Amino acid sequence: MIIEIVILAMIAAFLGLRLYSVLGRRSEHEEEVIPRRFERGDTPPPADNPPRQLRQPVVLRGVDDSRAPANEAGVRAIASADPAFDLLGFLEGAKSAYGMILEAFWNGDKETLRELTDDDVYASFAGAIDAREEAGETLDNRLIRIEDASVHSAELDGRTARIAVLFVADIAAVTRDADGNVIAGSLDDAIESRDIWTFRRNIGASDPNWVLDETDEG
Repeated sequence: MIIEIVILAMIAAFLGLRLYSVLGRRSEHEEEVIPRRFERGDTPPPADNPPRQLRQPVVLRGVDDSRAPANEAGVRAIASADPAFDLLGFLEGAKSAYGMILEAFWNGDKETLRELTDDDVYASFAGAIDAREEAGETLDNRLIRIEDASVHSAELDGRTARIAVLFVADIAAVTRDADGNVIAGSLDDAIESRDIWTFRRNIGASDPNWVLDETDEG
């Protein structure tokens, strides 16, 4: 009888140890905290190969649409050789130069013309001013507005950049004789003027200014 009791006690103890072993492991696993992929406020780790940002194509505004392919090639060549070149900034400067040169010519201001034009263009303007003064005539012209300024052509020849700009402007023109009488034109009627002016600059020079290299009718 005693032997049977001992055997049953040993069996009960064995079963108890097995049950504790199983429950103990399960409890330990249930207490583990499974890490989440991204906790709130955490920053995701950087990807090994982050997606590349696609560069948007450069759109050249201010280029004559009818001659766009050739003009864009010339402008891009100039921009590649001169990283500081800005097309829109150039066109704004060209419009300012257009107004200044016209005013200087109308007023007989050779000094300003000398600064803004090359030798050939200056000689042409100066000759016309001299002829006008000899005839005793004066110009009473007004630049009413510049309707448009666009690139007509552009090229890079070595280190020399040339850009021709088509100006469309409204100009009121009056010519007076020595007595101040109007002999031609009217300030009441502005006439559309279309001019193609070519500006030149050595992109290797420290002087950032462009000079008027050629004039033609548009």
